Amino acid sequence: MGDFQVLSGQTFVLIGDSITDCGRRAEAAPFGSGYVGLLIDAVTARWPERGIRWINEGIGGNRVTDLQARWATDVMAYRPDWLSVKIGINDLHSHLSDPDNGVDVATFRETYDAILREAIDACAPRLVLIDPFYVALPDTPDAFQQRVLKLIPEYIAVVHDMASKYGARLVHTHEAFATQLRHREPSHFCPEPVHPYRNGHMVIANAVLEALLDG
Repeated sequence: MGDFQVLSGQTFVLIGDSITDCGRRAEAAPFGSGYVGLLIDAVTARWPERGIRWINEGIGGNRVTDLQARWATDVMAYRPDWLSVKIGINDLHSHLSDPDNGVDVATFRETYDAILREAIDACAPRLVLIDPFYVALPDTPDAFQQRVLKLIPEYIAVVHDMASKYGARLVHTHEAFATQLRHREPSHFCPEPVHPYRNGHMVIANAVLEALLDG
């Protein structure tokens, strides 16, 4: 395991959907009550001397196309030294619910690649890419959950491919939850498969921290 390389004076932007947002625009401002806030607290506790500028730009319901629409103001304007992206489950859901207007895998790949390339070309941030997860067991009797579990590997593969292409730190959240589900029921972490309780956010925060230490 390597050293923690996020340095004092650097700007770290985290962007994504509701899992990143987690009340950061309301009662839990400015960082939210989820994995972002937990990550910041963990980093501050372990490296109190690091004066890092943290910015949470998660917005509930977002898909990668929404990130693209606000990329200039919510990412590029900060010229981040570090950039974390957590997106994908809303894209998948939209495709299953409305194939004509949803974000299919090809669109997800094309758009994700475009926004990362724009960031790299402009300010070359260090990237942290968090793959989408779904907290459900393979033998779930829920038909829709079965459809999600069947399709999510394709969206995960896009994130993994982008991490490989751009030399990003990759956060395996779907795998992290799969490991947890060998010991506990999904209901321990989520009321439904997408939005975790605080303990589920701790699983994500721990996975992100491990990726940041894997230098």
